[in-house]
Amino acid sequence: MALLSPSDDLFDSILMADDRFHVEGYREGFEEGTRQGMIEGRNHGRLHGAKLSAEVSFYHGFALTWKCLLQNSEDVKARKRLKAVESLDGLIQKFPYEDPQYENLQEDMERVRAKFRQVCSLLNVAVDFREYVSGSAGMSF
Repeated sequence: MALLSPSDDLFDSILMADDRFHVEGYREGFEEGTRQGMIEGRNHGRLHGAKLSAEVSFYHGFALTWKCLLQNSEDVKARKRLKAVESLDGLIQKFPYEDPQYENLQEDMERVRAKFRQVCSLLNVAVDFREYVSGSAGMSF
C-alpha cells in the first residue's frame, strides 16, 4: 500500500474534482463580488454625495440671500433673524467638504437641518428642502 498505482491517482483526482471546483468557484465568485461591490459602493457614494452637496448648497444660498435681505433692517426682530441666519451660515462654513470619511457627517448635517428649520420658523417660510428641489423639476434651461 505504500506505492500508489497511476489508476489510484486518477480516481483520487476524479473524486476530488467536486471539492476542487467548489473551492475555485468560491474564489472566483468572491473576487467578482468584491469587484462589483466596489463599483456599486463607489456609485452609491457618488449619488449620496451629490444629494448631500445639493442640500448643503441650497442651505448656503438660502442663508446668503436672507443675510443680504436682513442686513440693512433696523427692526429688532430682523436683527434676531439675522443672527439666526448668520448662525446657520456659520454651521455651513464649518462643514467638512474635503473629508469624505468624516465620522460626524450625519450629526453635523442634522445640526444644519435643525438650524435651517429654526431659521425658517423665524422667517415664516416653508421648511422642506425637498419642496424646493421638486419645485424646480419642471424647469428646463
